[in-house]
Amino acid sequence: MGYPRKQRKIKANKPGRGGREPLSRERIELAALDLIEHEGLEGFSTRKLGEALGCEAMSIYHHFPSKAHLLNALVDRLITGIAMPAGDVDPIERIRRISYSYRRIGHRHPRLFPYVALYRMNSRSALGFLDQVIGMFRDAGLSEESTARLFRALSYYLTGAVLDETSGYAKGPSAVEPVSDQEIARDFPLVAMAGPYFRQQHFEDTFATGLKVILQAVRDAAGRTRAGKREARKGNGAPTGDRHD
Repeated sequence: MGYPRKQRKIKANKPGRGGREPLSRERIELAALDLIEHEGLEGFSTRKLGEALGCEAMSIYHHFPSKAHLLNALVDRLITGIAMPAGDVDPIERIRRISYSYRRIGHRHPRLFPYVALYRMNSRSALGFLDQVIGMFRDAGLSEESTARLFRALSYYLTGAVLDETSGYAKGPSAVEPVSDQEIARDFPLVAMAGPYFRQQHFEDTFATGLKVILQAVRDAAGRTRAGKREARKGNGAPTGDRHD
């Protein structure tokens, strides 16, 4: 179904005591987020956005030079909207909280999230977010190398998990001739055994299980770093750090 323009018109400019309500970056961004969740990225255009706002597409370009600039602004809006845990909270707990906060972005904006997942995070806002998250790994006591590797591992996990939960396996393409449930039970018994736990009602427990594995790896890496520093202080050479073999 197409976007129901008349019913979902978003704060169109209307004459009032102060004349027409002016466009603003915030109004455009909020309308764009709404439109993308109804049309999808493939159906999103500045023309449709202008219709939703009650203006010409060219009016939007006064605020955003291109559709790409607008999409970048949407990513920045979502990322900067994530509340950072207080600095006095245990670093590993901060990593856990920020992981759930990032996951919520995908669940609140599932049709925009594929763009967020592939976005290179090289705007100033996004880089500021990354810098703070990487700092959590350093605060946990990790070496530079393990900070980078485990931060990246967490990124892999979050991207894949959120994509799968919002638009992945359950909603993805199916085989032209799918195997029946009866055949699966007969010929692929382990798939049949695991299958029930792939359902949506198990997403929370499955996500928590994977995140615990990563957080334990952070604890282990921090412990190796501390042990290496203790050995170095004893005069046994340079710190061994927490390299992963």
